[in-house]
Amino acid sequence: MRAESARQLRLLDLQAIDTRLDQIAHARRTLPQLAELADLEGKARLLDDQLVRSRTELGDVQREVAKAEADVQLVRDRAARDRARLDAGTGTAKDLQALQHELESLARRQAELEDVELEVMERAEAAEHDVSELERGRGELGERIAGLERDRDEALRRLADEEATVGAPRDGIVGEVGADLVALYEKIRGTSGTGAAALRQRRCGGCQLELNPVEISRIRSADEDEVLRCEECNRILVRTPESGL
Repeated sequence: MRAESARQLRLLDLQAIDTRLDQIAHARRTLPQLAELADLEGKARLLDDQLVRSRTELGDVQREVAKAEADVQLVRDRAARDRARLDAGTGTAKDLQALQHELESLARRQAELEDVELEVMERAEAAEHDVSELERGRGELGERIAGLERDRDEALRRLADEEATVGAPRDGIVGEVGADLVALYEKIRGTSGTGAAALRQRRCGGCQLELNPVEISRIRSADEDEVLRCEECNRILVRTPESGL
């Protein structure tokens, strides 16, 4: 086999390598984990926003609880002092009667404030439950994201290993094929996806079309070192022992 014919056959090896490298690159871009991660990370951002709002609401309600408890305690303290003075019996009858009226008023006020306190505490309990549920959901989501990230990284590692193995002989083959033919191959590959195709059983391996008798006759009579092109897809057409010429 002449050297020119041999380097054209090596072009098929180069095309096989580049095809697999393109497939690996596509697999890297379209890993199923990437789409799922993007979806879960979007949900995580929404949950984080909800958590911020819920924690803020819980903080506000807890301050209301503290205020309500303080208000109730003030009334209780005032009532305790009045009760002590009344029980001691010190003061005029008018003073003692006033203390009795104030105790009754304080009792009503305490009841009102305790109702407010109870309502606020119920809201605080509900807010705490909301925060707890959101935190639980965010934790579970974080675990799913971490698991997917591990799966993604492992898949990327396998692809990188395969890429390194597949691409290892490429530079050597490029050197064998030669800069001129590689330049033509790369130019065609840039527009067609593949730059070279084997001619097998009178059919172009690129466009999969069978060559007509006139084209077959032209190829049969062409010099062995002539760089042929498919008239249909414009790819470099490499003759093989199975070309059917």
